[in-house]
Amino acid sequence: MVPKSTPIYLLRHAESTHNVSKDFNHRDPGLTEAGFAQAAALASTFPALSSISVILSSPLTRTIETTLTGFSTILFSEDSPNSAKLILDPDLQERSDLPCDTGSDVSVLEARFPGLDYSLLGEGWHAKTGAYAADDEAVAARAERVRRQLLGLAKQLEASSSEEKAVVVVTHGVFMKFLAEDESIDLPKAGWRAYTVEESIGRAVLRPL
Repeated sequence: MVPKSTPIYLLRHAESTHNVSKDFNHRDPGLTEAGFAQAAALASTFPALSSISVILSSPLTRTIETTLTGFSTILFSEDSPNSAKLILDPDLQERSDLPCDTGSDVSVLEARFPGLDYSLLGEGWHAKTGAYAADDEAVAARAERVRRQLLGLAKQLEASSSEEKAVVVVTHGVFMKFLAEDESIDLPKAGWRAYTVEESIGRAVLRPL
């Protein structure tokens, strides 16, 4: 059997405290009570939960909380054949350099979320300079890096299994516009949209399903 194209689900984080307070000076805020409820609902509303093989998440607190709350049943279950791998990817952080869109030191994240793999978070990953600068050129470049990563993951999954496997990307509203290359995308909190990824004229491109 030839495997189907790997579904790529772009998921926006659930409601965060700064979404409600509009206090954009709050550094790396977490979810509200309503946000945790939105994230928890993913366990019963997200499509084909058992097919998810990899979850890529922004390392900001609100995206990690969305991921751990929504997908707890398929994460960290080494004895389960449906266990998903979690990757915290600094390329998925939000665009701006406002405090609310600036991540926390690894030591802070380790205290909040022990046991996760922070190996991709180099020192100063949240500094909003260089590769993570808050300008269109830098943000577009890291969006392309994520698409290339998704293309590689899709090829691996399609080569290793005849069953359809899926990838989830938990990220932010503005960065998602760069990732999907779609200025009009504006998902609700904890909302998602399905894509496939393909190579097109030397670039990785997301195509809506």
